[in-house]
Amino acid sequence: MSEIEAFSALRPRLFSIAYRMLGVRADAEDVVQDAWLRWSDPARPAVQSGEAWLVSVVTRLSIDRLRAAKLQRAHYVGEWLPEPLVGVDEHTPEDAAILASELSVALMWVLERLAPEERAAFLLRQAFEQDYGELAAVLGKSEAACRQLVHRAGERIRQDAPRFQVRRDAHRSLLERFRLAASRGDMAALRELLAEDVAIVADGGGKVASFMKVLRGGHRIANLYKAVFLRNGPKLAYRMALVNGEPGLLRYIDGQLESVQAFVSDGERITAIYAMRNPDKLATALQYASTLTPSSSTASP
Repeated sequence: MSEIEAFSALRPRLFSIAYRMLGVRADAEDVVQDAWLRWSDPARPAVQSGEAWLVSVVTRLSIDRLRAAKLQRAHYVGEWLPEPLVGVDEHTPEDAAILASELSVALMWVLERLAPEERAAFLLRQAFEQDYGELAAVLGKSEAACRQLVHRAGERIRQDAPRFQVRRDAHRSLLERFRLAASRGDMAALRELLAEDVAIVADGGGKVASFMKVLRGGHRIANLYKAVFLRNGPKLAYRMALVNGEPGLLRYIDGQLESVQAFVSDGERITAIYAMRNPDKLATALQYASTLTPSSSTASP
């Protein structure tokens, strides 16, 4: 296998690591491209395992880039959510392997609370099942230090990560009912589908009007969706899609993609909503959503 073929075979895994670390498609692609330049450099020393070498390079590049990104995100307007990876449906061939293995938006949001090395250690251990010897080599730390990083990250994530494992068909069914209720402004149905302590996190990035903090409460959030319906009427449409590999919704206003929404549920009610509204983060989603016009959607009221 040539070096080009070897790198191409590993590219989805490398992108997945970088995206999980950074939450931005373009940044992840830049990291993978930088790794390719280093891999293809004729002056690169011979390596025993190309995969181990590339995973190490991508992880370290991602840590460095995340450190810089965190300084910028400290001044971000409102809540910061990852750029969503959107697929049309379960059978979309585009990025199918990546979408199937990506972390949910909810967990990506929780990962933002971790320091860069904690995030890397946790992801490589939990998502990619690397042993502590491999982690030590990648991070340049002792195995004991890596165990501590993973343990500390796990404790923080367990406090805030979704607590329920819900079957995909149950989650999709619940979301379909919510889609219909939201598209009709049905307040009673919305309240029935939202948990009492449901939270909504919205990311407008200062580019569009959005909430500056997390909002909570079933009645309050049901009113928000009803208000969107009353304000837009027949211009409003929702469409089911995959968001980071899980069932989610695309919301259109007057034929334009207005937000990508990810959901957490306990199987009976929705417990959290993550709405990506920053136009910069919707740009790549539009490539996938372009085939889903409101006129072709069954989501219109």
